[in-house]
Amino acid sequence: MQPRDLSDHSPYVPGRGVEEVARDRGLDPDDLIKLSSNENPHGPSPAAVEAIREHADRVHQYPKSSHTDLTAALADKWDVTPEQVWVSPGADGSIDYLSRALLEPGDAVLGPSPGFAYYAMSARYHHGETAEYELTAADGFAQDAETVLSAYGGERIVYVTSPHNPSGSTMPLAEVEAIADATAPETLVVVDEAYGEFAEVDSAIPLVDERDDVAVLRTFSKAYGLAGLRIGYSVVPEAWGEAYARVNTPFAASELACRAALAALDDDEHVEQSVETARWARAYIADELDAPTVESAGNFVLAEVGDGERVADAAQDRGVIIRDCTSFGLPGHVRVSTGTREQTHDAVETLNETLADLGLGVRA
Repeated sequence: MQPRDLSDHSPYVPGRGVEEVARDRGLDPDDLIKLSSNENPHGPSPAAVEAIREHADRVHQYPKSSHTDLTAALADKWDVTPEQVWVSPGADGSIDYLSRALLEPGDAVLGPSPGFAYYAMSARYHHGETAEYELTAADGFAQDAETVLSAYGGERIVYVTSPHNPSGSTMPLAEVEAIADATAPETLVVVDEAYGEFAEVDSAIPLVDERDDVAVLRTFSKAYGLAGLRIGYSVVPEAWGEAYARVNTPFAASELACRAALAALDDDEHVEQSVETARWARAYIADELDAPTVESAGNFVLAEVGDGERVADAAQDRGVIIRDCTSFGLPGHVRVSTGTREQTHDAVETLNETLADLGLGVRA
Protein backbone atom coordinates (compact mmCIF):
# COMPACT_ATOMS: atom_id res chain seq x y z
CA MET A 1 0.00 0.00 0.00
CA GLN A 2 1.43 3.37 -1.05
CA PRO A 3 0.10 6.94 -1.25
CA ARG A 4 -0.80 8.31 -4.66
CA ASP A 5 2.00 9.59 -6.88
CA LEU A 6 3.29 12.74 -5.19
CA SER A 7 6.35 13.22 -7.39
CA ASP A 8 4.99 16.49 -8.78
CA HIS A 9 4.57 17.88 -5.26
CA SER A 10 7.36 19.85 -3.62
CA PRO A 11 7.41 20.48 0.13
CA TYR A 12 6.99 24.04 1.35
CA VAL A 13 10.33 25.50 2.48
CA PRO A 14 9.87 27.87 5.46
CA GLY A 15 12.41 30.24 6.94
CA ARG A 16 14.61 28.68 9.62
CA GLY A 17 13.53 29.05 13.25
CA VAL A 18 15.51 30.24 16.26
CA GLU A 19 15.57 26.90 18.08
CA GLU A 20 16.59 25.05 14.91
CA VAL A 21 19.50 27.37 14.19
CA ALA A 22 20.57 27.50 17.83
CA ARG A 23 20.83 23.71 17.98
CA ASP A 24 22.70 23.48 14.68
CA ARG A 25 25.19 26.23 15.52
CA GLY A 26 25.58 25.68 19.24
CA LEU A 27 24.30 29.19 19.94
CA ASP A 28 22.14 30.66 22.67
CA PRO A 29 18.63 31.24 21.24
CA ASP A 30 18.47 34.56 23.11
CA ASP A 31 21.46 35.82 21.11
CA LEU A 32 19.81 35.22 17.72
CA ILE A 33 17.94 37.76 15.60
CA LYS A 34 15.35 36.02 13.44
CA LEU A 35 14.50 37.96 10.28
CA SER A 36 13.64 35.03 8.03
CA SER A 37 9.86 34.53 8.21
CA ASN A 38 8.27 38.00 7.94
CA GLU A 39 6.91 37.72 11.48
CA ASN A 40 5.90 40.66 13.62
CA PRO A 41 8.90 41.67 15.80
CA HIS A 42 6.56 43.30 18.32
CA GLY A 43 4.85 39.98 18.95
CA PRO A 44 1.08 39.49 19.12
CA SER A 45 -1.39 42.19 19.95
CA PRO A 46 -1.57 42.53 23.76
CA ALA A 47 -5.34 42.52 23.41
CA ALA A 48 -5.10 39.17 21.62
CA VAL A 49 -2.95 37.72 24.39
CA GLU A 50 -5.51 38.81 26.97
CA ALA A 51 -8.32 37.26 24.90
CA ILE A 52 -6.43 33.96 24.74
CA ARG A 53 -6.06 33.94 28.53
CA GLU A 54 -9.69 34.87 29.02
CA HIS A 55 -10.99 32.11 26.75
CA ALA A 56 -8.45 29.38 27.46
CA ASP A 57 -10.90 27.48 29.66
CA ARG A 58 -13.34 27.19 26.73
CA VAL A 59 -11.19 25.16 24.37
CA HIS A 60 -13.30 22.08 25.08
CA GLN A 61 -16.02 23.78 22.99
CA TYR A 62 -16.16 23.97 19.21
CA PRO A 63 -15.61 27.53 17.89
CA LYS A 64 -19.13 28.21 16.63
CA SER A 65 -19.98 31.57 18.20
CA SER A 66 -16.43 32.94 18.00
CA HIS A 67 -16.26 32.06 14.31
CA THR A 68 -19.59 33.81 13.71
CA ASP A 69 -18.49 36.86 15.71
CA LEU A 70 -15.20 37.16 13.81
CA THR A 71 -16.97 36.81 10.48
CA ALA A 72 -19.39 39.60 11.43
CA ALA A 73 -16.57 41.87 12.62
CA LEU A 74 -14.62 41.41 9.39
CA ALA A 75 -17.72 42.00 7.30
CA ASP A 76 -18.28 45.25 9.18
CA LYS A 77 -14.65 46.28 8.77
CA TRP A 78 -14.75 45.87 4.99
CA ASP A 79 -18.40 46.83 4.46
CA VAL A 80 -19.37 43.50 2.92
CA THR A 81 -21.92 40.87 3.90
CA PRO A 82 -20.97 38.10 6.35
CA GLU A 83 -21.53 35.57 3.56
CA GLN A 84 -18.61 37.13 1.68
CA VAL A 85 -16.11 36.49 4.48
CA TRP A 86 -14.55 33.03 4.53
CA VAL A 87 -12.58 32.65 7.79
CA SER A 88 -9.83 30.06 7.45
CA PRO A 89 -6.74 28.58 9.14
CA GLY A 90 -4.34 31.15 7.74
CA ALA A 91 -4.63 32.70 4.29
CA ASP A 92 -3.37 29.39 2.89
CA GLY A 93 -6.55 27.81 4.25
CA SER A 94 -8.54 30.21 2.08
CA ILE A 95 -6.42 29.20 -0.91
CA ASP A 96 -7.53 25.61 -0.28
CA TYR A 97 -11.16 26.69 0.03
CA LEU A 98 -11.00 28.48 -3.31
CA SER A 99 -9.35 25.45 -4.90
CA ARG A 100 -12.14 23.23 -3.59
CA ALA A 101 -14.81 25.62 -4.78
CA LEU A 102 -13.42 26.22 -8.26
CA LEU A 103 -11.12 23.49 -9.54
CA GLU A 104 -12.25 20.45 -11.43
CA PRO A 105 -9.56 17.82 -12.11
CA GLY A 106 -7.27 19.20 -14.81
CA ASP A 107 -8.22 22.85 -14.30
CA ALA A 108 -5.23 25.15 -13.96
CA VAL A 109 -4.12 28.10 -11.85
CA LEU A 110 -1.73 30.86 -12.92
CA GLY A 111 0.63 32.39 -10.39
CA PRO A 112 3.77 34.51 -10.17
CA SER A 113 7.31 33.21 -10.40
CA PRO A 114 8.97 33.84 -8.05
CA GLY A 115 6.07 33.63 -5.66
CA PHE A 116 4.28 31.89 -2.81
CA ALA A 117 4.67 28.15 -3.39
CA TYR A 118 1.29 27.28 -1.89
CA TYR A 119 -0.70 28.58 -4.87
CA ALA A 120 0.61 25.71 -6.98
CA MET A 121 0.71 23.26 -4.09
CA SER A 122 -2.98 23.72 -3.35
CA ALA A 123 -3.89 23.35 -7.02
CA ARG A 124 -2.00 20.06 -7.23
CA TYR A 125 -3.57 18.77 -4.01
CA HIS A 126 -6.92 19.29 -5.71
CA HIS A 127 -5.82 17.56 -8.94
CA GLY A 128 -5.30 20.82 -10.79
CA GLU A 129 -2.54 22.00 -13.10
CA THR A 130 -0.25 25.02 -12.70
CA ALA A 131 1.23 27.72 -14.90
CA GLU A 132 3.43 30.74 -14.14
CA TYR A 133 4.01 34.31 -15.24
CA GLU A 134 7.50 35.67 -14.74
CA LEU A 135 8.39 38.66 -12.58
CA THR A 136 11.97 39.79 -13.11
CA ALA A 137 14.66 41.50 -11.08
CA ALA A 138 15.61 43.63 -14.07
CA ASP A 139 12.54 45.85 -13.59
CA GLY A 140 12.21 45.51 -9.82
CA PHE A 141 9.67 42.70 -10.12
CA ALA A 142 7.13 45.21 -11.43
CA GLN A 143 3.59 43.85 -11.67
CA ASP A 144 1.17 44.81 -14.42
CA ALA A 145 -1.68 43.32 -16.39
CA GLU A 146 0.39 42.85 -19.54
CA THR A 147 2.86 40.58 -17.74
CA VAL A 148 0.07 38.40 -16.35
CA LEU A 149 -2.01 38.28 -19.50
CA SER A 150 0.96 37.37 -21.69
CA ALA A 151 1.06 34.04 -19.82
CA TYR A 152 -2.70 33.58 -19.41
CA GLY A 153 -4.18 30.54 -21.11
CA GLY A 154 -7.70 30.32 -19.71
CA GLU A 155 -6.73 29.24 -16.20
CA ARG A 156 -9.52 28.96 -13.65
CA ILE A 157 -7.67 31.02 -11.01
CA VAL A 158 -5.12 33.79 -11.52
CA TYR A 159 -3.12 34.74 -8.41
CA VAL A 160 -1.75 38.23 -7.87
CA THR A 161 0.31 39.00 -4.76
CA SER A 162 0.27 42.61 -3.63
CA PRO A 163 2.63 43.26 -1.91
CA HIS A 164 4.49 40.48 -3.65
CA ASN A 165 6.58 37.98 -1.69
CA PRO A 166 9.59 37.95 -1.86
CA SER A 167 10.12 41.26 -3.69
CA GLY A 168 7.60 43.59 -2.02
CA SER A 169 6.29 45.06 -5.28
CA THR A 170 2.60 45.95 -5.57
CA MET A 171 -0.01 45.85 -8.32
CA PRO A 172 -2.23 48.93 -8.82
CA LEU A 173 -5.97 48.28 -8.68
CA ALA A 174 -6.37 49.45 -12.26
CA GLU A 175 -4.08 46.61 -13.35
CA VAL A 176 -6.10 44.10 -11.31
CA GLU A 177 -9.25 45.31 -13.04
CA ALA A 178 -7.55 45.07 -16.42
CA ILE A 179 -6.71 41.44 -15.74
CA ALA A 180 -10.26 40.65 -14.63
CA ASP A 181 -11.68 42.43 -17.70
CA ALA A 182 -9.42 40.53 -20.10
CA THR A 183 -9.80 37.04 -18.68
CA ALA A 184 -12.67 34.62 -19.24
CA PRO A 185 -15.87 34.94 -17.16
CA GLU A 186 -15.00 31.61 -15.50
CA THR A 187 -11.59 32.88 -14.32
CA LEU A 188 -11.26 34.19 -10.78
CA VAL A 189 -8.58 36.80 -10.07
CA VAL A 190 -7.36 36.30 -6.49
CA VAL A 191 -5.43 39.19 -4.93
CA ASP A 192 -3.28 37.99 -2.03
CA GLU A 193 -2.95 40.88 0.43
CA ALA A 194 -1.23 39.03 3.26
CA TYR A 195 1.10 42.04 3.62
CA GLY A 196 -1.53 44.62 2.75
CA GLU A 197 -1.38 46.56 6.02
CA PHE A 198 2.23 47.54 5.36
CA ALA A 199 1.57 48.96 1.89
CA GLU A 200 0.49 52.48 1.07
CA VAL A 201 -1.91 51.28 -1.63
CA ASP A 202 -5.64 50.62 -1.53
CA SER A 203 -7.00 47.15 -0.90
CA ALA A 204 -8.71 45.34 -3.77
CA ILE A 205 -11.63 44.36 -1.53
CA PRO A 206 -13.94 47.10 -2.91
CA LEU A 207 -13.60 45.42 -6.32
CA VAL A 208 -15.23 42.31 -4.89
CA ASP A 209 -18.49 44.18 -4.43
CA GLU A 210 -18.35 45.54 -7.98
CA ARG A 211 -17.79 42.27 -9.81
CA ASP A 212 -18.05 38.49 -9.44
CA ASP A 213 -14.58 37.53 -10.70
CA VAL A 214 -12.29 38.97 -7.99
CA ALA A 215 -11.53 37.67 -4.49
CA VAL A 216 -9.03 38.88 -1.88
CA LEU A 217 -6.94 37.04 0.71
CA ARG A 218 -5.99 38.55 4.08
CA THR A 219 -4.30 37.22 7.22
CA PHE A 220 -3.72 37.96 10.91
CA SER A 221 -0.22 36.46 10.72
CA LYS A 222 1.73 39.59 9.84
CA ALA A 223 0.61 43.02 11.06
CA TYR A 224 -1.48 41.51 13.86
CA GLY A 225 1.28 39.15 15.04
CA LEU A 226 -0.82 35.97 15.18
CA ALA A 227 1.20 33.71 12.85
CA GLY A 228 1.30 30.87 15.38
CA LEU A 229 -2.49 30.72 15.62
CA ARG A 230 -3.05 30.23 11.86
CA ILE A 231 -5.99 32.55 11.26
CA GLY A 232 -6.86 34.32 8.02
CA TYR A 233 -9.75 34.93 5.67
CA SER A 234 -10.85 35.67 2.14
CA VAL A 235 -13.44 38.10 0.84
CA VAL A 236 -15.39 36.62 -2.08
CA PRO A 237 -18.24 37.71 -4.38
CA GLU A 238 -21.61 37.83 -2.64
CA ALA A 239 -23.16 35.23 -4.94
CA TRP A 240 -20.77 32.61 -3.60
CA GLY A 241 -22.08 32.75 -0.05
CA GLU A 242 -23.50 29.26 0.17
CA ALA A 243 -20.34 27.64 -1.23
CA TYR A 244 -18.43 28.25 1.99
CA ALA A 245 -20.40 25.71 4.00
CA ARG A 246 -19.71 23.13 1.31
CA VAL A 247 -15.91 23.57 1.23
CA ASN A 248 -15.05 24.68 4.76
CA THR A 249 -13.27 22.15 6.96
CA PRO A 250 -15.44 21.70 10.08
CA PHE A 251 -14.31 24.10 12.80
CA ALA A 252 -10.96 24.68 11.04
CA ALA A 253 -10.35 28.06 12.70
CA SER A 254 -9.83 27.35 16.40
CA GLU A 255 -11.62 28.97 19.34
CA LEU A 256 -8.50 30.76 20.58
CA ALA A 257 -7.52 31.88 17.08
CA CYS A 258 -10.94 33.41 16.47
CA ARG A 259 -11.02 35.11 19.88
CA ALA A 260 -7.49 36.45 19.47
CA ALA A 261 -8.25 37.74 15.97
CA LEU A 262 -11.38 39.49 17.23
CA ALA A 263 -9.38 41.28 19.90
CA ALA A 264 -6.47 42.10 17.59
CA LEU A 265 -8.84 43.56 15.02
CA ASP A 266 -9.66 46.38 17.44
CA ASP A 267 -6.08 46.94 18.63
CA ASP A 268 -5.27 49.85 16.34
CA GLU A 269 -2.29 50.92 18.43
CA HIS A 270 -0.49 47.60 17.94
CA VAL A 271 -1.12 47.56 14.19
CA GLU A 272 0.00 51.16 13.80
CA GLN A 273 3.20 50.46 15.74
CA SER A 274 3.86 47.35 13.66
CA VAL A 275 3.33 49.16 10.37
CA GLU A 276 5.39 52.20 11.38
CA THR A 277 8.29 50.02 12.47
CA ALA A 278 8.18 47.96 9.29
CA ARG A 279 8.20 51.04 7.07
CA TRP A 280 11.11 52.53 8.99
CA ALA A 281 13.06 49.26 8.95
CA ARG A 282 12.65 48.56 5.25
CA ALA A 283 13.89 52.08 4.47
CA TYR A 284 16.85 51.58 6.82
CA ILE A 285 17.75 48.26 5.21
CA ALA A 286 17.51 49.75 1.72
CA ASP A 287 19.70 52.70 2.71
CA GLU A 288 22.31 50.94 4.86
CA LEU A 289 22.72 47.39 3.58
CA ASP A 290 25.80 47.01 1.38
CA ALA A 291 23.88 45.29 -1.40
CA PRO A 292 21.34 46.35 -4.05
CA THR A 293 17.77 46.05 -2.78
CA VAL A 294 14.29 46.01 -4.34
CA GLU A 295 11.80 48.70 -3.34
CA SER A 296 9.37 46.97 -0.98
CA ALA A 297 5.88 47.65 0.35
CA GLY A 298 5.96 44.67 2.73
CA ASN A 299 7.63 43.95 6.05
CA PHE A 300 10.75 42.61 4.34
CA VAL A 301 13.40 43.64 1.81
CA LEU A 302 14.85 41.55 -1.00
CA ALA A 303 18.59 42.05 -1.50
CA GLU A 304 20.88 40.88 -4.28
CA VAL A 305 24.02 39.46 -2.65
CA GLY A 306 25.42 37.16 -5.32
CA ASP A 307 25.14 33.91 -3.37
CA GLY A 308 22.15 33.77 -1.06
CA GLU A 309 22.96 30.40 0.46
CA ARG A 310 26.49 31.40 1.46
CA VAL A 311 25.40 34.72 2.90
CA ALA A 312 22.48 33.25 4.86
CA ASP A 313 24.67 30.45 6.18
CA ALA A 314 27.48 32.77 7.25
CA ALA A 315 25.02 35.21 8.82
CA GLN A 316 23.59 32.42 10.97
CA ASP A 317 27.04 31.80 12.41
CA ARG A 318 27.00 35.45 13.48
CA GLY A 319 23.54 35.22 15.03
CA VAL A 320 21.33 36.67 12.28
CA ILE A 321 18.75 34.44 10.54
CA ILE A 322 17.64 35.64 7.10
CA ARG A 323 15.97 33.87 4.18
CA ASP A 324 18.04 32.36 1.41
CA CYS A 325 15.81 32.80 -1.66
CA THR A 326 17.03 29.79 -3.62
CA SER A 327 13.66 28.10 -3.02
CA PHE A 328 12.04 31.09 -4.77
CA GLY A 329 14.28 30.57 -7.79
CA LEU A 330 16.50 33.50 -6.75
CA PRO A 331 19.78 31.91 -5.61
CA GLY A 332 21.60 35.24 -5.74
CA HIS A 333 19.20 36.92 -3.30
CA VAL A 334 18.30 36.96 0.38
CA ARG A 335 15.14 38.29 1.99
CA VAL A 336 15.52 40.25 5.21
CA SER A 337 12.40 40.67 7.35
CA THR A 338 11.95 43.94 9.19
CA GLY A 339 12.74 43.77 12.91
CA THR A 340 12.51 46.25 15.71
CA ARG A 341 14.75 49.29 15.32
CA GLU A 342 17.43 47.69 17.47
CA GLN A 343 17.20 44.33 15.72
CA THR A 344 17.30 45.93 12.28
CA HIS A 345 20.30 48.08 13.11
CA ASP A 346 22.23 45.15 14.58
CA ALA A 347 21.27 42.81 11.74
CA VAL A 348 22.34 45.22 9.01
CA GLU A 349 25.66 45.80 10.74
CA THR A 350 26.23 42.05 10.97
CA LEU A 351 25.16 41.45 7.38
CA ASN A 352 27.51 44.14 6.10
CA GLU A 353 30.38 42.50 7.96
CA THR A 354 29.37 39.15 6.51
CA LEU A 355 29.19 40.49 2.96
CA ALA A 356 32.58 42.15 3.30
CA ASP A 357 34.20 38.98 4.63
CA LEU A 358 32.72 36.93 1.77
CA GLY A 359 33.56 39.54 -0.85
CA LEU A 360 29.90 39.71 -1.91
CA GLY A 361 27.06 42.18 -2.16
CA VAL A 362 28.88 45.33 -3.22
CA ARG A 363 26.35 48.02 -4.04
CA ALA A 364 25.64 48.56 -7.73
